[in-house]
Amino acid sequence: MGLRQTILLPVAVLMASLNFTGVSFGMESLNIDGVRISYASEGSGDPVVLIHGLHASTDLNWRKPGIIKELVQKHRVISLDLPGHGESEKSESKDAYGLQMVHDVARILEQLKVQKAHIVGYSLGGMVALKFAAVHSDMTLSVTLCGMGWLKEGGLLQRFWNNMAGRESSRTPEACVKGIAALALSEADLKSISQPVTVIIGSDDPVKRLYVKPLQTARPDWPVVEISGGGHLTTIKMPEFQTALVKSLNAKSK
Repeated sequence: MGLRQTILLPVAVLMASLNFTGVSFGMESLNIDGVRISYASEGSGDPVVLIHGLHASTDLNWRKPGIIKELVQKHRVISLDLPGHGESEKSESKDAYGLQMVHDVARILEQLKVQKAHIVGYSLGGMVALKFAAVHSDMTLSVTLCGMGWLKEGGLLQRFWNNMAGRESSRTPEACVKGIAALALSEADLKSISQPVTVIIGSDDPVKRLYVKPLQTARPDWPVVEISGGGHLTTIKMPEFQTALVKSLNAKSK
């Protein structure tokens, strides 16, 4: 097996195994540049934005595992279904994805009159979260990367996502999958992020090697919390993950 296959196959397998459907509850919607985006805001306290992974939704990543229920005890929790996912519009236009997903988060915060928030993302959501911190630093209190690290600009993984085709069985538009490449960050952008960042990753998650290890080399000051026995699809469901996330957010809150 060549270097390309060795590096990229685990990610391809993980993404191909994700065939999530689900319905989020209590969602509102906002038309952003012609695309309807569904979101929810609940609880009170320091605002926390939750961004789900590829082919998932607010309901599947955050509500069903009980994470929203736990966080609303001390935080105002703002969650959204990314375009192409959940209850949001599944546009076929490439303009709805990539960097636009980062701006969608900012527009929702503006709609809710939230000036700054803690940004939490799982998998694809982690890419959106880190890009958000670089592009909208003035709206970022902190970042928690879950099941994700650094998608390096100009790297092999960015090229992989740029060439990634959609899955026939997936409801997620191919334009969304290809748009992931636009979430890459240069090393200069990565090092410009001044807000506190924490990484939570499963010990058995291939993302640890592909994305987190390069991040640790570039930003050794960012703590990494490892969840023993956690894989890419299982870590978010583990009690240890929820404990680590709550601890991280509480430490960064007032």
